Amino acid sequence: MRKEAREQVQQLGISTLQDVSVAAENLSGGQRQAVAVARAGAFGSKVVVLDEPTAALGARESNQVLELIQRLRNNGIPVILISHNMPHVFQVADRIHIQRLSKRAATITPQSHTMTDAVAIMTDAVAIMTGAAIA
Repeated sequence: MRKEAREQVQQLGISTLQDVSVAAENLSGGQRQAVAVARAGAFGSKVVVLDEPTAALGARESNQVLELIQRLRNNGIPVILISHNMPHVFQVADRIHIQRLSKRAATITPQSHTMTDAVAIMTDAVAIMTGAAIA
């Protein structure tokens, strides 16, 4: 088990986790997220869903998690990232599905829209700016 864990950690390039025998409760937030991502990869997940994976992390650990997300994607594993952190979303996303009032407001790409556009769609500021009625 430890051998397979080490291999998965090395394959994903996780450098913050030196000893795979350390209990998860003794790991930092970023290391715990790395373990969760590595575990998903190890079990042959067809898709990885991460809900606010960087919410409680510092800048360094957040960047490590974002790098892991990019590595998973580069290894052909689709990643669904649920986040309110627009810089993180725009850094790693191919497509951005925006929800507003529990409904899909839009699907955009980082190439087609700016972060400001995304926030405007989320908050319905687009309707306000264009004079459209607010539902």
